[in-house]
Amino acid sequence: MPDWDHLKSGAPELQVALVRRAVDRRDADRERCRGCRRTPLVGERVYLGPAGAVYCELCRAHEGSESALESRVVHGPEFGHTMRLTDHRAA
Repeated sequence: MPDWDHLKSGAPELQVALVRRAVDRRDADRERCRGCRRTPLVGERVYLGPAGAVYCELCRAHEGSESALESRVVHGPEFGHTMRLTDHRAA
């Protein structure tokens, strides 16, 4: 049976505040589209505009900023930390 007095004591408020702070920190590190403020998905192509502005495919086409400096594919957090096994046996 749950202890209702413990639930009323403010512990859930502290938990909610800690989770919100962690989410805010995590969101601050993510890059977002300059046009729609959406976080690009893994595998999606993004375009880097002047001054490092990031645009998704839809906003680039919508805003008519065809003069993007460069484009790249968004990688997941495991990018660069995985190993590719190759078969070195004689055929």
